[in-house]
Amino acid sequence: MSAPAGEARSQPRRRPRWRVLLTVVIGFHLLGFLSSLDALMSTRTSQGAVAWIVSLNTVPYVAVPAYWVFGASEFRGYVVARRDVDSSLARALQPKTEELWSHQYFAAEPSKHLDGVQQLARWPFLDGNQVELLVDGEATFDSIFQGIEQAERYLLVQFYIVRDDEVGRELQRRLVERARDGLEVYFLYDEIGSYRLPGSYLDTLREAGVHVHHFHSTRGRGNRFQLNFRNHRKIVVADGEQAWVGGLNVADEYLGRDPGIGPWRDTHLRIEGPSALALQSVFLEDWHWATEEIPELEWQPATVADDGVPVLILPSGPADEFETASLMMQQAIHAADRRIWIASPYFVPDEGVQGMLKLAALSGVDVRVLIPEVTDNPLTTHAAYAFLGPLLDAGVRVYRYEEGFLHGKAFVVDDMGAAVGTVNLDNRSFRLNFEVTALVMDPAFARETARMFEADFARSREMTPQDVDDLPLWRRVAARAAYLLAPVL
Repeated sequence: MSAPAGEARSQPRRRPRWRVLLTVVIGFHLLGFLSSLDALMSTRTSQGAVAWIVSLNTVPYVAVPAYWVFGASEFRGYVVARRDVDSSLARALQPKTEELWSHQYFAAEPSKHLDGVQQLARWPFLDGNQVELLVDGEATFDSIFQGIEQAERYLLVQFYIVRDDEVGRELQRRLVERARDGLEVYFLYDEIGSYRLPGSYLDTLREAGVHVHHFHSTRGRGNRFQLNFRNHRKIVVADGEQAWVGGLNVADEYLGRDPGIGPWRDTHLRIEGPSALALQSVFLEDWHWATEEIPELEWQPATVADDGVPVLILPSGPADEFETASLMMQQAIHAADRRIWIASPYFVPDEGVQGMLKLAALSGVDVRVLIPEVTDNPLTTHAAYAFLGPLLDAGVRVYRYEEGFLHGKAFVVDDMGAAVGTVNLDNRSFRLNFEVTALVMDPAFARETARMFEADFARSREMTPQDVDDLPLWRRVAARAAYLLAPVL
């Protein structure tokens, strides 16, 4: 039986499918245009802005979601907290850190090179430290675990990657034990880097009284959908007297136990003295962002030696006013008179660093770059071949480490000093990750670090221009395509 005519007319008409599709297409292109305006005003590099603007306006269906998840270059909220001298953290720290300035290092002769990095760090070089270069995982974890055992009041532990494997459970066991001994233990991890860490691992820590929190990179209205910002720092502090920083995360592969990866070559640093408190302040800034808490910690600097070495702790990240990590590397290259040797597992530096490397080599400086033969990131491997040729032509010597995976981040300048930290020479470390570097101004430490490099060079093959010239066409195309993506990696 048919419906009455009036009832039939009251049925809502269905919109033709082509109209729905047209509305979606127009909507995506409008969002792409608006997003490209945001990219134009906020992306830190011209190459990155161009890459986003082109993709947002040509393929907005893919680029718009990608941009709002990966595109931001400024960490909203943390920027204000870090730069505001009247913030609750700044007010709480200012009276506690005044004593540190009495340990400021003054060079015998003024140096613009030192002044520049101190301005970037917002800390001075602090004197009276002892440092220990830690080569590879066994030495590093032995030292960290010994420091955890020796601590008497509190422990601050922060890593980008923590896994529930043999070394991860050993760290967990030790932290649980110290918390049950009555120590205040704070454990901060990056939720993206440690995405595979099970809740049961964290529950065990909490049940023992450990204060546990993830970095909370999506906290704040402007960061809600962002996955681009990672806290790549690796910091351990014991009682504000000893601290560790460097390239190693907490996982079995960092001890060479993963047969799929093989031997793991990495570098870490132990610091004892006033600069341990500077690393403590970096941890505290991250902890305060994640939790809005300011734990009560020790701030009386411990001078371990009258003839101790000066150390500068230089944090960097997307909350900085300047591109701190890139400027640090450019300053180090500029400061070199005789040599600058650099190790980085991911080597896609910006044009500023590339230009400084070429100029230094052309000026007669011994410029060497140590990178892995095989990496776990094919995109950066391919991208490097887009600019390695001009570097080699300028006289930069590039070594590819062959005995396993090179993951250490370090550099040495003349016999002036050396640095160990978490910064890779790529866009992510320069502009998107929270990183930290320890710069040590000491000839003896520089020579020790140089000997470490020499041992690594002996396990590497030196590239020649022919290595780039003989690449097949598909590799050249892949290199240029990957390099175009470098600013938005």
